[in-house]
Amino acid sequence: MSSLLSLWPAIVAAIVAAIIPREAKTKHRVALAASAFLLIASVTWLWPEAAPASLGGRGPNPAPAAPAAADAAKPEEWPYLLDLLIGLPIAGGLFVLFLPRQMPSLLRGFTYAVFGASFVASLWLLKVPMTPGWHFQHIRPWIDSAGIRWHVATDGMSVWLIVLTTFTTPIAAFASFGSIKTRIKELCAAFLILQGAMIGAFVALDLFVFYVFWELMLVPMFLMIGIWGGAEKIKASVKFFVFTMTGSVLMLGAMLYLVWTYHSLTQQWSFDYLALSRVVLPDVQQPIVLSAQFCCWLAFSLAFFVKVPMWPLHTWLPDAHVQAPTGGSVVLAAVMLKLGTYAYLRFAMGLFPFRSALLSGNLGAFAIIGGILYGALCAWKQDDIKKLVAYSSVAHLGFVMLGLFGATPSGIQGAILQMVNHGLATGALFLLVGVIYDRRHTREVSEFGGLAKVMPVYTALFIVVTMASIGVPGTNGFIGEFMVIAGTFVSRRLNQFGGIEAVGAAAGVILAAVYMLGMVQKVFFGPLSNPKNKKLSDITPREALALAPLVVMIFVIGLFPSLLLDRMRPAVETYHGQFVKLFSEGPDAPVAARLLPKDFFPPSFMTGAPEGDLVEESKAKAAAAVDVPPGDRPKLTAAQMANLATHPPPGVPAQKAGGTR
Repeated sequence: MSSLLSLWPAIVAAIVAAIIPREAKTKHRVALAASAFLLIASVTWLWPEAAPASLGGRGPNPAPAAPAAADAAKPEEWPYLLDLLIGLPIAGGLFVLFLPRQMPSLLRGFTYAVFGASFVASLWLLKVPMTPGWHFQHIRPWIDSAGIRWHVATDGMSVWLIVLTTFTTPIAAFASFGSIKTRIKELCAAFLILQGAMIGAFVALDLFVFYVFWELMLVPMFLMIGIWGGAEKIKASVKFFVFTMTGSVLMLGAMLYLVWTYHSLTQQWSFDYLALSRVVLPDVQQPIVLSAQFCCWLAFSLAFFVKVPMWPLHTWLPDAHVQAPTGGSVVLAAVMLKLGTYAYLRFAMGLFPFRSALLSGNLGAFAIIGGILYGALCAWKQDDIKKLVAYSSVAHLGFVMLGLFGATPSGIQGAILQMVNHGLATGALFLLVGVIYDRRHTREVSEFGGLAKVMPVYTALFIVVTMASIGVPGTNGFIGEFMVIAGTFVSRRLNQFGGIEAVGAAAGVILAAVYMLGMVQKVFFGPLSNPKNKKLSDITPREALALAPLVVMIFVIGLFPSLLLDRMRPAVETYHGQFVKLFSEGPDAPVAARLLPKDFFPPSFMTGAPEGDLVEESKAKAAAAVDVPPGDRPKLTAAQMANLATHPPPGVPAQKAGGTR
């Protein structure tokens, strides 16, 4: 019996192939069946299993797990897996440029093969328990004189975003190949290089490496919009590039200042995120002040707010979405926007916890008014369906930022889950808008009406994805928004305004239902009055193949959210505990920059930090110099003396500094 149950993914795949209409091509039937098999097999693979009681599982009398047995049961982490996920698509994108342009089938087939290999490789990330700390970590020296290392790793907060990238980018490319028939070679290269750059930005733990990938991913998207976009593609692509590049330059300046400060404290150069997390820049307990920490936090945050985007830095997004081809819009909404939210969580909050926590109340109100409510009201007034979906992204990502600003475990988990949910639902919406645009070459709501009579399957799919977008229970959008609102209500960082902001977020959910259901009513129901719509064909097997994985995952996450939440919970709880400790238990705000000791952070966080800490060595020398004549004591720099004032060696009294961290 158990052997038969193990075959049920193959049985479901056979049923899917059997129910597809006979007029569909064989390759489409096989592809849909294979997609069903892979999705069901993936869920089965990810399903939690009770460990034996001897290993500390959920047996009737669970016994404590023996450390040696538990370590032996852990799957081995291949240190080059992340290198493969980054390098394979980038190398494939460069290689495809050398293939003959006259063979588009070869170009597409090679691209699919690279995407397929990347997706299968990314699933191995999920086979390893996401315990606190870094996983699949790989460190190699790169530019020793500048302290730059190739340092990549993942944890529970980034692993699902990597899988989201390898899952949605092939779908976007597949959809693009159906409507774009020119410059196929360049399009294949753009998609492949873009995927590698986005994964690199998600896993980079060296700020120089992160910045390289952050800038690299702009180029393929700039080309997608500028070459295969709509009538105003040049304007939209230039606007996209200028906005994002401006924010990136500000971040680069703050990054260099942070590295210089670290060097002044340690006499070592390093761009490593773990090393720079120890730097405490001067600050005071005032919302707006031209302190070093405030200026650096602002520079980082502006770069990320542009990418999210948040009002008033959002104006590039509607133009980019409207002018981009369907595949470009899918990648932009599903993955690229998440780099802004993820980078704020990882770098802005991680490097500047005091400033991030101090401004949380103000930023929470900003996310409500300038994100959720403003985006919803703008979407409500749009006549272009694609622009409506674009403004809905501003509103939905306002929920993500609100969860991060609240800085509660449930809020952060809900925000990360909502990143994945938005990528699936909004990516599917852009695919569905592309379907109707390919038939009518217009996206104006007034041009449609009564489409349910001639396109019933398309209508059903659109309504399902709409339900996910507005957060109906049972779909993936519900649990993410619920966790964000609940986290907002109990957040201590939002002070006494948490309840009010939770009500504002709930109002955004209502507005989402208003503008989405209003659009559905006008487009799909009512009389079929426009003669041009009476002979529209329903969704094709190729289009169904692109949409099917997204629709299935909407229900998988909606019904079984613990598949994702269980893997991110340990990392989020560790991160939250570290964030609270840095904010409330850190040293007093200094008049000069200081360096926190390594033991101030969890050991799992500091795994892989640069070795040879000269500050720790100077403390040992200072401790030894207590009984040494003054003329023979080691000479320390001014920065090291300032750091020793608040972090003295044992037995040496500290010098008290005023203020708060």
